Amino acid sequence: MASFQEEGRVARFGTMGWSYPFWIGKLYPKATKPTNFLTEYAKHFNTVEIDATFYRIPSESTIESWRNQVPNSFKFAAKFPQSITHASGLEYNPEKLNIFLERITLLKDKLGPLLLQFPPYLKQNLATLGDLLEALPKNQLYATEFRNKSWFNEETYKLLRDRGIAFTLTNKDGHPEEKTADFTYIRWEGDRKTVNGERGVVELDMRTETTKWADKISKLLIDNVDVYGYFSKYYSGFPPHDIENIKQYITNLI
Repeated sequence: MASFQEEGRVARFGTMGWSYPFWIGKLYPKATKPTNFLTEYAKHFNTVEIDATFYRIPSESTIESWRNQVPNSFKFAAKFPQSITHASGLEYNPEKLNIFLERITLLKDKLGPLLLQFPPYLKQNLATLGDLLEALPKNQLYATEFRNKSWFNEETYKLLRDRGIAFTLTNKDGHPEEKTADFTYIRWEGDRKTVNGERGVVELDMRTETTKWADKISKLLIDNVDVYGYFSKYYSGFPPHDIENIKQYITNLI
């Protein structure tokens, strides 16, 4: 399983999504049906970032199906719907927010962090962000990913720290590395112009960069910070390979 635990410190590693037919014969056994992808995925990894929730709010039956296909130790991270995070000026529909939160909590103990991924065109507005954060239930882990540099300042970090919300780390050049919660959320993306991501093979050697991240994560674990990390199919081309690499590197360090 893709996790480490020592004296309460936990690092979980997974991928961004699991519905990849090009992993059949690579990660999933031959002739695996799409309805069994998640079950097979959970045999290898104990966390995943749900991308589908970004595009639409899943039905209750879909979420219950996800929950029933994985073991008790599994954790789902999920993106907030774009109708919330990408609403103009963050003027979202409160009813949609409530429906999403009610549905996603059907995952029960298998629910991990919820990711607020904001668009590049959304500039810093602490008041509107604060209002959104205040509307969220307090007994849940949240992470924020900002794609506009106007958010990269101490005012933003303080707002997140005051509410125990993680500032998402990414492998993008120049992206800050701020600790604002008692856990860290990391997303390893990639260049879609360079990596196809749908061949089910390593297309780009990312071992040097992954080694550097392993060192950072080891230090976080030593500081008793839990870690949730997710690899995109565009990082090296084959996320399961990236997970095995970072697991091995961290094992050698801690």
